[in-house]
Amino acid sequence: MKIHKHTGARLDLPANVCPDRPVMTIVVDTEEEFDWNAPFSRSNTDTLSVEGQAYAHEVFDPLGAKPTYVMDQAIVDSDAAVRFFSDLQKQGLCELGAHLHAWLTPPFDEEVNNHNSFQGNLPADLEFNKIKNLRDAITERFGQAPTIFKAGRYGVGAETFTSLAKLGFKVDCSVVPHTSHMEIGGASFYGMSDTPFWLDKEGGLLSLPLTRGFTGLVSAAGPALSFLFDKRVYKQMKVPAVLSRTGLIERVTLTPEGVPAKDQKQLLKRLVNSGSRVFSLAYHSSSLGVGHTPYVQSKADLKALVKTLKDVLTYFQQELGGQFLSVSDIYTMAVSSMGGSSSETMVDK
Repeated sequence: MKIHKHTGARLDLPANVCPDRPVMTIVVDTEEEFDWNAPFSRSNTDTLSVEGQAYAHEVFDPLGAKPTYVMDQAIVDSDAAVRFFSDLQKQGLCELGAHLHAWLTPPFDEEVNNHNSFQGNLPADLEFNKIKNLRDAITERFGQAPTIFKAGRYGVGAETFTSLAKLGFKVDCSVVPHTSHMEIGGASFYGMSDTPFWLDKEGGLLSLPLTRGFTGLVSAAGPALSFLFDKRVYKQMKVPAVLSRTGLIERVTLTPEGVPAKDQKQLLKRLVNSGSRVFSLAYHSSSLGVGHTPYVQSKADLKALVKTLKDVLTYFQQELGGQFLSVSDIYTMAVSSMGGSSSETMVDK
């Protein structure tokens, strides 16, 4: 599915709020554990890795980083998970949002398969009702309505943003710039901005894209060459690996999952030097448990992932002079940059 392209203008941060300092937010896809290579199933609802988030907070808390846990239905239905994240929230150590795994949230009017796992492929009214039901479930369990959203599998569609705005969401974190998932049944994000932009109107629904960009000798040509990293035929020909090995170009994502710290540091340095000021790092909550994602299959893998996370965040703060803000803070700054009243429109904390 090809969603509506939006090349919204870069979000310039108010100089009096963040003078010359880059900012980073952290978004955690907070979800159940399941075999990523197996068919989707409504019976996969275990959330054993929830308490593993404490490993990440050993990194976050000393740095003053406040992650946003976007939660799916399995998390919301787990009493233990609700207690864990409620406690973090009460301490002011995180904020909460919604993360739709469409196959787990009612109404269950669709067949469970790959096509329907991308929420944007569902009929618009069914997608709307699933988002609404997840929002309502989070509201009931945590006492406040979520205003931050991220689509599972980045699976937004033509009506997703309209539905989010109607349901009171203020920030969407579903955009993966310079990327297309069309060959696996998902959305194309080609042509969409890689910095925050308004999806509908100023002061309405803000897009906070995942940070994904390019390094290498011809990194400036990255957006035009994105297809080389996405099309199956080029992957089979090992084109991305060759481009990386020769130092010509590499597409790098800000995540501790499978991306070396040195590559993320290189990307951050290049983007900061080119004037970018807002960054978003993401990973899956299940990667903080052993055996739940391809990235962490042993205790050594878990240790390495946490070390990568610490190395990148420390570099951002100490070497690049960056600071960590919550998603809500980013939204407030976006509203402030319009000259509006942030107290009336900021994301609920």
